[in-house]
Amino acid sequence: MIVEMRTYTLALGATGRYWKTYAEKGLAVQKRILGHLVGYYSVEVGGLNQVIHLWAYDSFEQRTERRALLWADEEWLAYVREIGPLVTKQENQILTPAPFFKVPAPA
Repeated sequence: MIVEMRTYTLALGATGRYWKTYAEKGLAVQKRILGHLVGYYSVEVGGLNQVIHLWAYDSFEQRTERRALLWADEEWLAYVREIGPLVTKQENQILTPAPFFKVPAPA
């Protein structure tokens, strides 16, 4: 299993709008296609104006397949066009769980 951690840095003051738009238009699409949401957070100390989300996959190949399906989905593309201007930077990391850790069930 792998976990993808995505960090979005948002424009100053954009976090509330991001949360609202994502909850209304992005979350359902991602959960339908990507499947295993581990967590979604905002940063309170450190790099501010950031949101971090974690998605689990059985393998890197499964991640690649599901991300391709996401980017072929018209509902997702409409959401990205709306939310894109709020995001100033994106970082991705692929994490592998420690041998003794079990990734939580989908949120």
